[in-house]
Amino acid sequence: MSLLRLLPLVVLLVLSTLPARAATVLLRDADMERALQQIAAPILSAAGLGSSGVKIMVIDNGSLNAFVTDPRHIFLHSGLIMRLGSARELQAVIAHEAAHIANGHITRRMSNVRNASTAAGLGMLLSVAAAAAGSTDAAAGIAIGSNSAAMRRLFSHTRAEEAAADAASVRYMLRAGADPVGAKEVLDLFRGQEALSLGRQDPYMRTHPLTRDRLRAVEGMIAGHTGIPEDATANYWFQRASGKLSAFKRAPDWTLRRLDASGSRDIALMREAVAWHRQSNLSKALRAIDGALAIRPGDAYFLDLKGQILLESRQFGAAVQVYQAAAARAPREPLILGGLGRAHLAAGNPKGALQALEQARARDFRDARILRDLAVAYAQTGQLAMASVVTAERYALMGRMKDAELHAKRALGALPRGSSAWQRADDVLIAAKRAK
Repeated sequence: MSLLRLLPLVVLLVLSTLPARAATVLLRDADMERALQQIAAPILSAAGLGSSGVKIMVIDNGSLNAFVTDPRHIFLHSGLIMRLGSARELQAVIAHEAAHIANGHITRRMSNVRNASTAAGLGMLLSVAAAAAGSTDAAAGIAIGSNSAAMRRLFSHTRAEEAAADAASVRYMLRAGADPVGAKEVLDLFRGQEALSLGRQDPYMRTHPLTRDRLRAVEGMIAGHTGIPEDATANYWFQRASGKLSAFKRAPDWTLRRLDASGSRDIALMREAVAWHRQSNLSKALRAIDGALAIRPGDAYFLDLKGQILLESRQFGAAVQVYQAAAARAPREPLILGGLGRAHLAAGNPKGALQALEQARARDFRDARILRDLAVAYAQTGQLAMASVVTAERYALMGRMKDAELHAKRALGALPRGSSAWQRADDVLIAAKRAK
């Protein structure tokens, strides 16, 4: 999916009792991520984190969980988004995780962990999170602890921290004009799970201990603030994000039977386009997405989906034209630029691809597919050292540190010492050595 540009982030953590390798996969889609940022923006501003200071990312996992690994990212499981029923519930989850950042709960624990400003750094942090949240497998990486109990201590919030985050999250929602009833509704999702065995609990319960005292406290905090009207704009973005997610994650027939529950006509048509595309019906998919564009003319993110449909249907020339139109309307959106670069490559234009993909990578290093396509564009234009740099970064992002080290060394031997590209390769090499 444009949404399912699947980005493997392999667990990079040494746990002595966990010998195998597991992957954490990010779902990357420009439309979905824009919608989530729209929903989160007032909450993040109310928390003092800035409306664009924290990136909301989605992990491909059907269980219910949300967590933070550093002060710049909040991660949501896809299963949680599809389970929530409204924007206010999602805002409550985001507010709670934002409180853990604002209150310094994560910073204290992560002081000795590499930050997420590079591909390798982000992979390491997500690896710690995957292990702490109950992953049964882990790959080799930096040694933070010797067993899963150490990892759970790293990420499990104490009852005092949970109570503080609950109180702060309600304050943030009120400050942002959001309905704090969402906080109680989210806690109600997990009511009763404390009685389940550890293996049957959702990961959220294992890292966010729920007690009756917490429930009563939240009920008391929101008691005097009932009746706040739901935000129609926030609900539109919630329905757009969750609707696109479910259209790609669930069976096409399931989506087609539930178009009337999409919330608005343009979202219904977008979901219909996804369903027909997944059934390889190009004409019906294009008819549906063109219908959505008729309602929202020039919507860059609907154009992005149309470009994806054309590209994956091998209509390369048409895909380039549509992606160019999308990029013209959202020139700073890296995932749309990545799609344009991919279309140029498919159409046999590596120079055009290189220009778009370089811009995409400069704005977002988290998409392994962009790095893969960028390496191809560099190779096809004769820039083999740069192809090695981005290949090393891609392998580091995927947790394949041995392969990352090989390509980083190759790049270091061919690039001017001290150049920005040389430094990027050196960063990967350092990460690979730490992984050993």
